[in-house]
Amino acid sequence: MAPIGDFLIVLMVILLFFLLLGGVGIYLLVKVGRKATKKARAVSTRVATHMAAMGTGDAAETERMRLDLRREVSLTRQAVDHALRDGWGLGDLPHLVAEISAHADQLDAQLARYAQERRVSPYIDHTALGRLREHHAKLTTSCARIRADLRDDQMAHSAGSIDEIQGRTDLEIEARRRAPDPLDQIDELYNRTMINRTHPDDSR
Repeated sequence: MAPIGDFLIVLMVILLFFLLLGGVGIYLLVKVGRKATKKARAVSTRVATHMAAMGTGDAAETERMRLDLRREVSLTRQAVDHALRDGWGLGDLPHLVAEISAHADQLDAQLARYAQERRVSPYIDHTALGRLREHHAKLTTSCARIRADLRDDQMAHSAGSIDEIQGRTDLEIEARRRAPDPLDQIDELYNRTMINRTHPDDSR
């Protein structure tokens, strides 16, 4: 009876192991599926926004404003992240960009609602559209100014480094030049003197 009991215990351990593997596999599949679903939704939303921006009218203009705002914020984030990786002192600029991103998200939601309403309603709210344009212009201009300032700092830093390299290059080249041999200079002066004595008329 003992061998049968040991066999059943081993069999139960193997079954539990496979059940555990199955549970882990199902968990990973669900997790990957959720991520894939989120990415698919994001891609589909982005494609829908691009398609809607190709049209005409206020709704299409609003969708183009959304795309433009997302692009400007993304470029500004990349510029700030690049400067942080290079170790630049940016002060409160990263927090400012985070605030701009938060306001951009709010404006994006407002633009999306306006575009949706504009597609289903024939009535135009010119006041709301004008304010949305104004907010869009302020945020995109702020992003462009931040990138321009970072670009100016980078160019100034690069100019200083390039000038330093040029100076070191000139010094290295001068140091590598062979100093003139005094004996060669004496020989050259002697040869010139002999030529002048041999051809006195040529030297006049």
